[in-house]
Amino acid sequence: MRLEYLHADGPAALSFGWGKGERRVSPASIGFAAKTDAAVVVVGFNPSTEAEGSDRPFALTPEEERLIGEVGRLNPHTIVVLNAGGNVSMANWVDSAAALLHSWYLGQEGGTALAEIIFGDVNPSGKLPVSFEKRWEDSSSYRSYYPQGNEKRVAYAEGVFIGYRHFDKSQISPMFPFGFGLSYTQFVYRNLKLSSARIHGGENLRARFEIANTGKCAGAEAAQLYLREVKPREARPLKELKGFAKVFLEPGQTKAVEIELGPDAVSYYHPKQNAWQADPGTFEVLIGSSSKDILLTQSFLLER
Repeated sequence: MRLEYLHADGPAALSFGWGKGERRVSPASIGFAAKTDAAVVVVGFNPSTEAEGSDRPFALTPEEERLIGEVGRLNPHTIVVLNAGGNVSMANWVDSAAALLHSWYLGQEGGTALAEIIFGDVNPSGKLPVSFEKRWEDSSSYRSYYPQGNEKRVAYAEGVFIGYRHFDKSQISPMFPFGFGLSYTQFVYRNLKLSSARIHGGENLRARFEIANTGKCAGAEAAQLYLREVKPREARPLKELKGFAKVFLEPGQTKAVEIELGPDAVSYYHPKQNAWQADPGTFEVLIGSSSKDILLTQSFLLER
């Protein structure tokens, strides 16, 4: 084996290894999971395996996937904590987990935060800031991510259809949609009312609705407002996020939520006109707990 290294600029690191596929966790430790009330399996990446300037595999290692499956078969209360900066392929193991916590990259008190969530001292209220695809092939950039041939440029061929916009257009179901997040309590949305059924260009519109905590513990919910142009003149996403509001509710409590839309909410960038514009027509206000879970809908008319 011959290794050549030329220092050009910045830090450099080189590593290599070999092995026989030995287990990282002993069979005795895995068997112990069957005797516990719950099992916590922590998997994922670290600064050596995931970095901003390089790609990492979309899947976990075979050993990690096997570990989740083995523990999950022994203990029906298996909690998987995923340590990663983004999505990973979950199809082979997600059904083995009773709960999945995506921890991203936690700081110094990350262990304390996880323990408080797992033991129920804190009700989780996070929402996904991206869509999690089931397969890498389902991503909007899959067919244009790498340069073709000897090209040194990457084409953003997906245009405005990225994230949840791509999944809406292609009618592909993601693993978890944009804005998704579970809670230890339940929320009910109701009574959506718009400040006007007709607005003119340049006017604001207010959407008001209620959220009720119908569960047994306090929690927070991040409600999302999407806007859909019913008959667009140009190629437009099925819906676009235009606002959100996070409310904290005690058990049995109901709060009114108001989200205001400015004139730019109904505008889009016209590539031929090289300018932002808004076309008269019917729009739908969509209120939901994620991009896939739309719970309230109301229409209004945009006039000149």
